[in-house]
Amino acid sequence: MLHDLVIVGAGPVGATLALALFDSDLDVVALDARPAGIIARSDRSLALSHGTRLVFERLGVWSGVTATAGAVTPITAIDISQRGGFGRARLHARDHGVDALGYVVSYRALQRALDSALGRAGISVEHGVGVTRVSATAESAHVVGERNGAAVEWSARLAAVADGRGDVVGYIGRRRHDYGQAALVARIWSIEPHGGLAFERFTDEGPMALLPEEDHYGLVWTTTPENASALVALPEQAFLAALAKRFGPCAGPWIRVTDRRTFPLALEFATRIAGERTVLLGNAAQALHPVAGQGFNLGVRDAYELAQELLASSIVTDRDHFGAPQFLAAYSRRRAADRWSGIAFTHGLLGIFGADVSLLRWPRGLALTLLDVLPPVKRVFTRAMLYGLH
Repeated sequence: MLHDLVIVGAGPVGATLALALFDSDLDVVALDARPAGIIARSDRSLALSHGTRLVFERLGVWSGVTATAGAVTPITAIDISQRGGFGRARLHARDHGVDALGYVVSYRALQRALDSALGRAGISVEHGVGVTRVSATAESAHVVGERNGAAVEWSARLAAVADGRGDVVGYIGRRRHDYGQAALVARIWSIEPHGGLAFERFTDEGPMALLPEEDHYGLVWTTTPENASALVALPEQAFLAALAKRFGPCAGPWIRVTDRRTFPLALEFATRIAGERTVLLGNAAQALHPVAGQGFNLGVRDAYELAQELLASSIVTDRDHFGAPQFLAAYSRRRAADRWSGIAFTHGLLGIFGADVSLLRWPRGLALTLLDVLPPVKRVFTRAMLYGLH
């Protein structure tokens, strides 16, 4: 059977694409490695931009997320500073006519709301499928996987890979830059309530972030892999003391920490987002450093914009044209500015603010000061945080 669209992955990015196409008469099937009814073994937090919230509202998903107690924490202000140098900026949602600059959201709650929406819409989701290879001819894409130890295969006019790092697509090249760093993440409690205030602090080891979440903060501490491992092994009070010394007096005092873990940091991206009858979305297209929280939101925009292009074009009625090279080339061009700006912005922040170069402290401080005192600059920067860099 030849489907119109096969989506590899029914996580947030793949589900966004499927739900955005609900009103069409396209034959869509999503493949997901999870068993039916399983969300994730453990929860994690996602930083959602205001623009991403608007997408989920249009898809009828946001109310399902907010219905879960404690699943959504608004970020009403962001404090940006550098360690060992002057300059500080603070962004407030009220100055830009929105309730929040972004949201810290439970991954489990979001995925549960997406799964529920997929079920209500009657969208076909094949669970327990581990996709091993995507190939294509000029006429169709072929998705090969395994389910319960048996080989399974789907054919479609277009395959959208929205899961993993895209390595199942051998005909699209990838590049990787290892930052030589690790992110230590944890949940941390302060004596003072967070009040919706997030912190982004740049240090000589890399950026540190505190994201308000329920009654605590989510910590992201960029450092060397060796130091990250040592910090995870510290007793609780010793870790809190190390954090207070490293982050400085702008936040805290700290009284409790849980769920410390680490993971390596790298930039990985596909050299192009489309190939023969195939398109890459989300982490399959680009996996970014977590600084500035661009990666997840960029992936949601990938999916939503692809759906809008499919719905707006004549290919919905001209199925032979579905997934054709000219359409994918046009979509790639339209996504290029947002995609490459997101990659360059994230990578550039690390080069400017994450480098241990004393000569950069003065220009970094000047940049933060100008961001804080010049309204036009602040508006441009904040709009990028709210809606992306396109």
